Amino acid sequence: MEHIPNSHADPLRGEACAFACLATIIPDGYSQVNPAWFSTVGVLVLINSARGRTTDSNMRSCPTVARLTADPRDLMHYLQVAGHIAGITRVGSVEHTNPKSPRYRGRPWTPVSGQSRPTYKLVPDRVSRG
Repeated sequence: MEHIPNSHADPLRGEACAFACLATIIPDGYSQVNPAWFSTVGVLVLINSARGRTTDSNMRSCPTVARLTADPRDLMHYLQVAGHIAGITRVGSVEHTNPKSPRYRGRPWTPVSGQSRPTYKLVPDRVSRG
């Protein structure tokens, strides 16, 4: 397990809206990339999505993922985390989602009726930076 270097912690943990692209593996072996809301807790990267989406299905069937986050103030200052999903939980997922909505959408999050939003725990196995 690798740690996120302090030199790249600010854009990931700060107030700036760092944007993450998450790569997962589709069952046919190809990769799929999409934006993902995230936060960090210790060495873990917490990712939020909705149950039943392609990203959710991919992480459940193949927990190997990669995530790239660029600093919005300097796009050449980035962090790539390759690792594995070590856990999926619904406990605290609303609390994980709520503070991210204003950061990413500029408005409060409104739950979607019938939607379940798990939080995925990404453990970094390889970290590279630019």
